[in-house]
Amino acid sequence: MELAQASVTRLRHGLLRNLVPGMLLLLVGLLVVAPLLKITFVTLTPEGLEAWQAVLASKLSENLWWRPLINTLALGLGVASGCLLLGGFLAWLVVMTDVPGRRLLGVMSTLPFMIPSFAAALAWGTLFRNSRMGGSVGYFEANGLIIPDWLAWGLVPTLIVLIAHYYSLAYTIIAAALSSVGADLVESAQMAGARRGRIFFGIVLPVVTPALVSAASLTFAGAVANFAAPALLGLPVRMQTISTRLFGMIEIGSVERGFVLALLLIAVSATFLYFSDRLVSGRKAFVTVTGKGGRTRRFGLGVWRWPLFGLALGLGVLTTVVPVVVLVASSLAPQAGALFSNWSLHFWIGESGGAIAQGQAGIFRNPILIEALLNTLRLGVVVAILTMVMGLALAHTITRTRGTWLATVLSQLAFLPLLIPSIAFAAAYIALFGAPIGPLPSLYGTFTLLTIAAAAHNLPYAVQAGRSVLGQISQDIEESARLTGAGALRRMWVIVFPLAIRGLFAGAILVFVKMVRDLSLVVLLFSATSPVLSMVAYRYASEGFMQFANAITVVILAICLVASLVAQVLQSRVQKWKDQ
Repeated sequence: MELAQASVTRLRHGLLRNLVPGMLLLLVGLLVVAPLLKITFVTLTPEGLEAWQAVLASKLSENLWWRPLINTLALGLGVASGCLLLGGFLAWLVVMTDVPGRRLLGVMSTLPFMIPSFAAALAWGTLFRNSRMGGSVGYFEANGLIIPDWLAWGLVPTLIVLIAHYYSLAYTIIAAALSSVGADLVESAQMAGARRGRIFFGIVLPVVTPALVSAASLTFAGAVANFAAPALLGLPVRMQTISTRLFGMIEIGSVERGFVLALLLIAVSATFLYFSDRLVSGRKAFVTVTGKGGRTRRFGLGVWRWPLFGLALGLGVLTTVVPVVVLVASSLAPQAGALFSNWSLHFWIGESGGAIAQGQAGIFRNPILIEALLNTLRLGVVVAILTMVMGLALAHTITRTRGTWLATVLSQLAFLPLLIPSIAFAAAYIALFGAPIGPLPSLYGTFTLLTIAAAAHNLPYAVQAGRSVLGQISQDIEESARLTGAGALRRMWVIVFPLAIRGLFAGAILVFVKMVRDLSLVVLLFSATSPVLSMVAYRYASEGFMQFANAITVVILAICLVASLVAQVLQSRVQKWKDQ
């Protein structure tokens, strides 16, 4: 009898061990693979093939594809080059020199990425907008300065805004690589009489080359996928990128052409990332191993210490403090041309009517904006929780089955969304859920679809967070619990989850912040029944209500700041609980 019961128990546990990974594989397939397959199949229908011909080989192809492609590549290459220069310079300055205030400069160099690109674009427009497009002008032209068109609209301001947004990403990657350059190598080269240039090109550059390639590829992919900055600064003068053209096609109902552009955008981004990865993986000479990690040789700057400190600090202030100050001042000023005088709270709490703001009420008296605020918070929380639950389950399966085909497949599929620009991913979800599927109704324009798409696109961050924390949890703990009769779900809830909670919460906060500030993903999935702050801010800006857009953006920044502070407080409490 006991033998039979033991056999049944082993069989049940075996089925459970196989069932959970199978369900996870099916889930990831439905969330990531199915939308991509669907959008591909749609473009292979007669209507889809006609769309391919129209985009690539018709009289309209220049405006539909070739000109947006050139603009997109110009932005991508320009942003990657600019970010390498700025991020590399700051990383070298902070890590490898004796510049004063290195800690302050390091913090300032990481902050620009926390400011959404559409916030930086709105701040730029508030300052540099000219009268070419009519409506209110920016601060500088309102005060007597002549702003040329190339500085107010189009490729140049978009390029500047995106470099200001993404250079901190390059800084983080390059600084981490420079920190691994051992002082013993540099000191040995100096003792041998090598000059600084020889040391740089012979020692430092080979070590950091993979980081440079990674930084270039990530900033290129970010710029190519970015929708907000080209839409706000380029669309008014008909400067199209692939992402803005994709949005326009779906917006006017030409969905097949939009799907074709989405696939082409994925191809452009993925191709660059693929060749960048091949470039790095194929260069074994970049690997340098030393026995004296943790100490970096710092070069003396002499009389240039304080001038370079001022330059780096000024760059940080221009890309972090100035945009926030401009947005706050604009939300308080009665006119865009008078940012720092006669401040009023009308755009925040003012009643409708009167001469200001064309009679519109402030954002906290506008029911639509209040609903958008609540929807944004709800979306961020739901997506964060859903993503981290899926991420923990996937990370646990991948970690505990390392070396098997299942772990490889799950890992590849879970990280696939990293290769897909947000707006293209949203288009794939429209292709899959934009029409009824059997008895299931169409989900297009619903909060449910927005939640599912957001959770799927943020899955890589959740899986990475889960893998990081699970890698520090010994399997012996779980094995001991299993031998005492604890089932898989109980082990997950009682052992794994409490030990991983700190890292999971950090990942959840990251996902929450990404959702609050994201525009590229929601721009296609947005509807009047599910408004969110980022989309409402974009609508206000595109319709010329810049101060309302700026005020909403300040709310988004405040939410992101509060979320980060709450994360730090709760993480410290969790850590105290774990240490007891």
